[in-house]
Amino acid sequence: MRIKLDDGAVIDTDDHKYLMGDTDRHDNVRLYVRVKVEGKYRRQRLRDWSSFAAFKEEYRVAIAAPKVGKKSPPCAMPGSWRALVQQYYGSADFRGLGTETRRVRMRILDQINALIGDHSFSDMEKRHVIKLRDKKADTPAAANHRVKALRAVFKWAVDAGAAGTDPTQGVGNLASNNPLGHHTWTVEEVRQYEERHPIGTKARLAMAIGLFVGVRVSDAQQLGRQMERARDEMSPHGWLHFTEVKDRERKPKVRDLPILPELREVIDGTPSEHLTYLVTEYGKPFSVKGLGQWFRKRCDEAGLPHCSFHGLRKAGATIASESENGITELQLMAIYGWTKSDQAVLYTRAANRKRIAGEAMHLIVPEQKINETVPLPKAMGAGGTIRGKK
Repeated sequence: MRIKLDDGAVIDTDDHKYLMGDTDRHDNVRLYVRVKVEGKYRRQRLRDWSSFAAFKEEYRVAIAAPKVGKKSPPCAMPGSWRALVQQYYGSADFRGLGTETRRVRMRILDQINALIGDHSFSDMEKRHVIKLRDKKADTPAAANHRVKALRAVFKWAVDAGAAGTDPTQGVGNLASNNPLGHHTWTVEEVRQYEERHPIGTKARLAMAIGLFVGVRVSDAQQLGRQMERARDEMSPHGWLHFTEVKDRERKPKVRDLPILPELREVIDGTPSEHLTYLVTEYGKPFSVKGLGQWFRKRCDEAGLPHCSFHGLRKAGATIASESENGITELQLMAIYGWTKSDQAVLYTRAANRKRIAGEAMHLIVPEQKINETVPLPKAMGAGGTIRGKK
């Protein structure tokens, strides 16, 4: 939601953590900071709209205020699931995870604590794990993440001697409601987006980065001119040198990708005073979530509500796989940073199926034989009378 302050400054609620806006029944716009108090979320109204500086100060105070009455975590009883989870949090297995992975894992385990925290973990059986999984059956991805978190705890517990058995063994994942994942952009959809967002706009630059670099949104929000490297014969428009955000702490993956001429044209044609390519209207780099939400709105403006940033990554891999010469699996792995060939095989196999089907489809049509005149045997006359030997 974009809101104009009294001094003319414009703020976007997506660019500020915990900030939200709405309108009352008289169409008056209201701003709130959503904070957690006593285990429940409360909204605190922001009322000073006189200037951007005044807004920022009131916003800063609101999110920094101590959450009075915040509940302390329940005391864990020995032998309970909650106690086992607390031990897991102190293990090398958990501390060795990336920051974001730890945050997500803790959120999932805290949800499970709310359900079975005081139950004895030694009494847990496979049926209990399935029951916990199926509570999230409406969202299969969340259900499978829950099983993954449970499995991680029990794997550590068995290895460390804290548990005798692993009840997650043999528990499978639920089938996805969306097996194809994010929609893959078509060439026509790319052209439609380009028509709505011409070169020179931040929206066009975002699309070009997603399509012509093929990075995740977590990497797109960090890319900038400071990551460009010198041009050479292999890449006359320069190189992008960066480390992927995903697993950066545990398994850093350094990427070197040539800047395509199509991307160079968009970068050079987009006015900017910042090193980072994509920044908010306040000149600050987007958060990962903020960039994804901002790009979602740009897709809506182009009449493409079903498209997303990640779909551009899939589109690039699909276009490359279906090209006339065809891309190899190793080439796909180098471009998209995959360490295993599984993902690359999905694209090359699908492209090969399409190519082979196109070449062979005509073979299923029965051949239509043309009537031919059958020559008469030498011993038969023109009238059909068989002549005897003389």
